[in-house]
Amino acid sequence: MLAKVKRLFVIKTRFEAYLIIYALALGAMTRGAHYTIQYPGWGGYLLWAATGGAVFLGGAKILDAIRYEQDAKARETEATQDA
Repeated sequence: MLAKVKRLFVIKTRFEAYLIIYALALGAMTRGAHYTIQYPGWGGYLLWAATGGAVFLGGAKILDAIRYEQDAKARETEATQDA
């Protein structure tokens, strides 16, 4: 039963990754908008840009990890078919 619950928190496809990245971006931009209110001027805009940049970096890492996992799985199935 625990394995079934654990599977819910694993990103399996690029579509799921894009949905998660979109949700992260939505939250980050909202937080960035609050930063411009809390810290008026250049400081707030720099923090806003930092929140957006963090999503770009995190999203790239998520997509790379999915590609790596899919390639590893393909190599594994290819190795078992050759044997």
